[in-house]
Amino acid sequence: MSMEQERDLIACENVGKTFQTPTGDHEVVRSFHFTAKENEFIALFGPGQCGKSTIINMLAGLEPVTTGTITVNGNPVLRPGPERGVVFQNISLFPWLTMGNVEYGLRMAGVPKKERWQRAQKYIDLVGLQGFEDAFPSKLSGGMKQRVGIARAYCIEPKVMLMDEPFGALDAQTRYLMQEELQRIWQTEKRTIIFVTNNIEEALYLADRIIVLSNCPATVKKEFVIDLPRPRDYVSPEFLELRKEITSIMDSTL
Repeated sequence: MSMEQERDLIACENVGKTFQTPTGDHEVVRSFHFTAKENEFIALFGPGQCGKSTIINMLAGLEPVTTGTITVNGNPVLRPGPERGVVFQNISLFPWLTMGNVEYGLRMAGVPKKERWQRAQKYIDLVGLQGFEDAFPSKLSGGMKQRVGIARAYCIEPKVMLMDEPFGALDAQTRYLMQEELQRIWQTEKRTIIFVTNNIEEALYLADRIIVLSNCPATVKKEFVIDLPRPRDYVSPEFLELRKEITSIMDSTL
């Protein structure tokens, strides 16, 4: 493997985040250390309200760190950038746009219309939305809206995909379907993915590594390498044993 492949694409060094509130300082993240290599799929797993979303927002450049440093491809993260695509739980789509929702980032970057639409079509096809190019968001199901959000993030062709509980608002059946689809998309068009979840089965099904976080303020409790063949079987003995081990060290939700 080359030095380029070996180098950490993402590095968080001693990252902390404290918010100023009317009642005083509120520490959300403490001494967070974390690295990711190119094309890794990593789950940040922890209890509700532990600080997972704050970590994603700092990686995205939407929130400044209070202490420590975050680098992507060797460059400090100080603001949002095109090398990082973000998918949130609540996808905000422009209700008056159809395919334009997918190519919006390219339009803001000044990419010519023909290239924008060619790239948008590529990623619409990738996420399985062929035939819905002219559909407005009001005509799309929750799962289809998430596919639009994934296509929009992929369309800018980032090196890193940051996903903050993207399937958390979906019903159970659609959530399982979207997990399968995301795995297919990632294996078709590799990216480094940082995926926030509080669902242990979702983390085990998708991730190469799981970073288990503590209750707020979030810090790393333990890291697990998930060396299971894909596609993974939710009821295999190996899957269930890992689920039991990870659950046993997880903090209860406060």
